[in-house]
Amino acid sequence: MIEVQDLVKAYGSRTAVDHISFEVKKGEILGFLGPNGAGKTTTMRVLTCFLPATSGKVKIAGYDIFEQSIEVRRRIGYLPENVPLYLDMSVESYLTYMARLNGVTWSELSERLDKVMDSCGLLHRRRDLIGHLSRGYRQRCGLAQALVHNPDVLILDEPTASLDPVQIRDVRETIKNLAGEHTIILSTHILPEVELVCDRVLMINRGRIVADDTPVGLRNRAASGALSLSLQARGAKDALLGALRAVQGVSGVTVVDGSDTDGYNLQVSASGDLREELARAVVQGGFGLRGLEVPRRTLEDIFVELTTDEAGLAVETPAEEVA
Repeated sequence: MIEVQDLVKAYGSRTAVDHISFEVKKGEILGFLGPNGAGKTTTMRVLTCFLPATSGKVKIAGYDIFEQSIEVRRRIGYLPENVPLYLDMSVESYLTYMARLNGVTWSELSERLDKVMDSCGLLHRRRDLIGHLSRGYRQRCGLAQALVHNPDVLILDEPTASLDPVQIRDVRETIKNLAGEHTIILSTHILPEVELVCDRVLMINRGRIVADDTPVGLRNRAASGALSLSLQARGAKDALLGALRAVQGVSGVTVVDGSDTDGYNLQVSASGDLREELARAVVQGGFGLRGLEVPRRTLEDIFVELTTDEAGLAVETPAEEVA
């Protein structure tokens, strides 16, 4: 449904999007992640024909964005990060206006309006002026205008920004229910949202793709190499440290003091699962084993690792970066 090949967007000598390529299948939800200034919004604006690309090839629903941009726009619903709304219009009149701009016929209009307002929780606010709505409800209006013409592709830039927890949950459910019928690219800074909603994750940093996988696949891939274990036990600290370090495969042990039970973080090799050996060493040494687990790697851990430089500091981006 979406094909991007060797896409470049440059502003003079500065390259915001640097030769990226990816595909999104029909009905798939793609989470688009990256730090501020990574090139996410620039890429989304190119896909929606809002910005011209410097070079590369992009097709949406089989149409080329350079040669057939009008056909592309007809098949895209776009929710920008800052939604342009007409504050002196009512919710219903605004959505009617946007629907007609996007080619919805008069015979289809009433059904489309009811459907999108119901999906976005706006039915009871349909006659309210947008200027009188809270920021959260204005965000819902933005999502509704992206959906009103029933597009093949939805490109959503921070769709749950400014919503309260209940509204966020509702919008997430709405997006998940749209999958299959629509192909969706979702940009967000709420990393748990990606794990809950998205089928795939595309991470971009400094204009380049640094990861393209499922959320589970990213965690599994990041788990290769050195592993970390968390152990809680009671007993003489020095003796217990010696017992743990004597287990073959343990490369390091650090202590995390607790109120009545000491915690230990262990670095171990990836050659095998050492939990049985570690438990045996603790019990046979006469210590009280309270817990032993492999800490779950989160998408946030992986995101930080892939978007930091070699010195371990956050990647700096130019102040004028638009995405």
